[in-house]
Amino acid sequence: MIASGEIMLAVVVLGVFSAFFAMLIAAANAKFKVFEDPRIDGVRELLPGADCGACGEAGCRAFAGAVVMGRRQPAGCTVMNADQRAEVAAYMGVAAGEAQKRVARLLCAGGRDVALYKGRYHGVESCAAAAAVTGGGKACAWGCLSLGDCAVVCTFDAIVMGPTGLPVVDAEKCTACGDCVEACPLGLFVLMPLDHHLVVQCKNLLSGEAATAVCSVACNACGRCAIDAEPGLISMVSGLATIDYTHIELENPKAIERCPTGAIVWIEGQQFAQAVGSAGSEAA
Repeated sequence: MIASGEIMLAVVVLGVFSAFFAMLIAAANAKFKVFEDPRIDGVRELLPGADCGACGEAGCRAFAGAVVMGRRQPAGCTVMNADQRAEVAAYMGVAAGEAQKRVARLLCAGGRDVALYKGRYHGVESCAAAAAVTGGGKACAWGCLSLGDCAVVCTFDAIVMGPTGLPVVDAEKCTACGDCVEACPLGLFVLMPLDHHLVVQCKNLLSGEAATAVCSVACNACGRCAIDAEPGLISMVSGLATIDYTHIELENPKAIERCPTGAIVWIEGQQFAQAVGSAGSEAA
């Protein structure tokens, strides 16, 4: 039988050890505590909370921290409108800054009206599933599969499926978050500055009649755009016209004038926004 004195001694010893370790933890916390600027939470509250990553940071709180530390400007959040950016700037006492508008663009113009199909896909309504199982039934192995994975993952409802089965991006709503880029199993989406006007809407690596036999708007590797463009802007890579956007100052609509299929296009920003809006209405 344990005596009451022994019980009390055990309680006292445990109490002393508990107090000692509590003081040790408190001292360690005080020594190694990392100060966090309270303004981070303030900026975070003013942000949209989308956590989309379009700003290049790991979510809205990380972006708020970058703004507070002076690494980023409020305009770096592409989800906010001008008034919201101004509000963040006023809270921080800094300039809102300017951000180059970027949008997601589809590198395929081969809708049902111009592309050949070698079969019909029956299965899960998913581009990823179709690509893994049968390729989706399209004769062009590089063409859009039209099952809308990109539209499903778009948090901002910036993508609708158009009347020819191609996804259409609303440039006004697009925040360049990159979800559609990740969702497309064929890598047909890219993020581009809105003021990049020349776009090759094809990734078909076939040449000549072999390319146009499966899609009438495919790049047939004729090379006329590369010849007509300013030197250094367009080159032929693996039979496909490729634009070097580091020389974007050389852009000129002349490059598209002799394209026999219309695979390379010149897009004006505002016209593009209007076009996707009308296409979206038709699709709806």
